[in-house]
Amino acid sequence: MNNYNFNKDIKMRVPKDVDLIIKILEKNGYEAFAVGGCVRDTILGREPQDWDITTSALPMTVKELFNRTIDTGLQHGTVTVMMKGVGYEVTTYRIDGEYNDSRHPDSVEFTSNLIEDLKRRDFTINAMAFNPKMGLVDAFDGIGDIERKVIKCVGNAEERFGEDALRILRAVRFSAQLGFDVEANTRAAASKLSSNLVNISKERIHTEMEKLILSNNPGKLKDAYEMGITKYFFKEFDDMMECEQNTKYHKYNVGEHTIKVMENVPREHFIRWAALLHDVGKPVVKYTDEKGDHFKKHAIKGKEMAHDILRRLKMDNKTINVVSRLTEHHDDLQGMNLTETNVRKTINRIGDDIYPLFLQLVDADTAGKSEYAIEQTKPLLEYVHSTYDMIIDRGDCYCTKMLAIAGRDLIAMGIGPGPIIGDVLDELLSMVIANPELNTEEKLKNIVIENYITANNKLKS
Repeated sequence: MNNYNFNKDIKMRVPKDVDLIIKILEKNGYEAFAVGGCVRDTILGREPQDWDITTSALPMTVKELFNRTIDTGLQHGTVTVMMKGVGYEVTTYRIDGEYNDSRHPDSVEFTSNLIEDLKRRDFTINAMAFNPKMGLVDAFDGIGDIERKVIKCVGNAEERFGEDALRILRAVRFSAQLGFDVEANTRAAASKLSSNLVNISKERIHTEMEKLILSNNPGKLKDAYEMGITKYFFKEFDDMMECEQNTKYHKYNVGEHTIKVMENVPREHFIRWAALLHDVGKPVVKYTDEKGDHFKKHAIKGKEMAHDILRRLKMDNKTINVVSRLTEHHDDLQGMNLTETNVRKTINRIGDDIYPLFLQLVDADTAGKSEYAIEQTKPLLEYVHSTYDMIIDRGDCYCTKMLAIAGRDLIAMGIGPGPIIGDVLDELLSMVIANPELNTEEKLKNIVIENYITANNKLKS
């Protein structure tokens, strides 16, 4: 093994299969280390999602040494070794060539020196390698940066970001996931080269944004704005950060309010994206008069914008649907009279499939406003929450599928077929939402007979 500086004070438990892969490579005369994120996460006390191994053995040698392998990326030195149905990427030490697309090296050169391989990695905390027998190789003070809680590029930050522009967004994402700050020189280089993000695919941007938004620190998105990053893939957030709200209901600008809302909802996919986009329409519809700022119909505009933004980021159709609907309806409780009927109407209008998410969003939206708004809205939220729970517990009808009769019953009674079926069901639903006790088969059939069949016969006569 080369003359590396090993830190033997760092103790790590590696999975048995990872240890076995390393031992097989060493037994055959090669170096091998667990490397990258798995080392970082283990040191931080986090559970690694996967384990990667780096080795001095060439890819074809790795294939020869293990029974089951997959050619993951032979041209870049990577072979996936299968152990009991689990894949472990084993990559040959390499030196990357020129990067002309701001993402991938045009060529790679294999090397026998681990340090040369670690030099090409993005951040110091990701450039550590561990061997169970020898200890930790930390040539760029990743341990020190973990202790200082900073994200810092390996070597020259401009070179690292110039090689792969996605690293610019990854720096912010890691800071959000780990609760670290981006180191000053790394931050400056990210700002300087942020325009290179236009060369990165929207799928890659989406992946990093998802991890950032679902982290414990979604407010780090503000750092991305301040570094000039978001304007290249999410200009709407810049507009939110620059949109003041001079109204007694708010104490933050739209962007800062949005961050508060994200921080106050669970770390779950749909609700975090809805929190991010719920007020995206405000900068577009804003107008100001002597009474202050106004944002009429921002939810309707926001629905359109949320749909377009999520489509642009290559989001799946379900997410686009759910988040757009939550954006459209997030203000639906404003000015509502506190009656059970009105709560049932909101469940019907918004959809029972997303109503719990809707309530989470409204709670968080309110918590991110002024003390005046919180105090004014508190009785409404308490009533809606308790009434919703009561409606669900009682099994009140609030949608057509819960009616005690269906379209086939109406046809059997001589109504339809045709559009009239839907019209009658809609009218019955309105009656039942106002008076839940009407939702029995007998009562609804009597209503149909009296209002539609008998009345129609009288008209004919």
